[in-house]
Amino acid sequence: MNWLLPEYIADALPQEAARIERLRRAVLDLFRLHGYELVMPPMLEYLDSLLTGSGSDLRLRTFKLVDQLSGRTLGLRADMTPQVARIDAHLLNRQGVTRLCYCDSVLHTLPASQAASREPIQLGAELYGYAGIEADLEAIRLLAVALDTAGTPASRIDIGHVGVFRALANAAGLAAEVEAKILLLLQAKDIPSLRDCCASVAEPYRAAFLRLPELYGGGNLLDTAARELPALPEITSALDTMRHLQASMPELPLSFDLADLRGYHYHNGVVFAAYYPGFPSAIALGGRYDGVGKEFGRARPATGFSMDLREVARLAGGDATPGAILAPYAASDSALASQIAALREQGETVVELLPGESRCEGPACDRRLVESGGKWIIQETTGD
Repeated sequence: MNWLLPEYIADALPQEAARIERLRRAVLDLFRLHGYELVMPPMLEYLDSLLTGSGSDLRLRTFKLVDQLSGRTLGLRADMTPQVARIDAHLLNRQGVTRLCYCDSVLHTLPASQAASREPIQLGAELYGYAGIEADLEAIRLLAVALDTAGTPASRIDIGHVGVFRALANAAGLAAEVEAKILLLLQAKDIPSLRDCCASVAEPYRAAFLRLPELYGGGNLLDTAARELPALPEITSALDTMRHLQASMPELPLSFDLADLRGYHYHNGVVFAAYYPGFPSAIALGGRYDGVGKEFGRARPATGFSMDLREVARLAGGDATPGAILAPYAASDSALASQIAALREQGETVVELLPGESRCEGPACDRRLVESGGKWIIQETTGD
């Protein structure tokens, strides 16, 4: 059947497409008001450029093909963040702080979950050139406002820090393959397998790895972590950073998860994830990824976040647009044509019936233009 699409790929029909576009405009306008400039990277690039600094996770998610012009391997982007980092480092080449935003489709070889699309619409914002915690504060606050604007306010924003795990792995002297296995088990929160894997790890690091999956929540979680984890300087610094975030954003529903290590090979500091009530997965992810532009010529501090606008629009629900106005064919009636033009200038959707057309099947029309006393007026209708 030629009309079937590949698995986890779907069309956006009129109502969904209108909702996605409405939210895209609203959130990008919000970003603009905060000083974030819109960029539009290409859908495909040389593979090496797309995967710079991203680690193996992104490599497995990226579709690859051979360029018939150059013979080099191309990739269809699975994440726009490396592309935006390239633009900051190589094309804009600014010395101070740069704020950039973006919104477009990306492609994944496999869906992130059973409910996910392989063609998410990635919407995000990135801040380059500032290493201080104030940049992370700005990113997390902007994420919260963006979700409010979209109609999907976060019920919880989890904060983590990859420096905790990295410090433990270094202090324990883990071989690369053991570190990778422990990392995967922590991400899966597979406690029995984690216990077996850590059997030969020296104390106090074995106990610390086993404790990490339980170190999540709010309140005094950071104090608990400080008491129970080894007093390594990197861990102390990471916990102090998270305390600063907690104290600076009392208005946000912050919690902490020290085993949240998504993007471990990509991020190098604070990471965060926003959740929506009743939805099991994070609806937005972000964090600090300093140095990602090194391969492009400049290792700039960077922090930011992104979300799948398709998923956010689905969760937001609601009608995307008001009802339209149905109008007769106006080619021979200048007064009707003027009225239609005036309504459209006011932002109204007016559907003009073509000759011989008796009804409109879309968009939904809840009003119509009718002639009364020599004037064209709007009448409410139950639809055609």
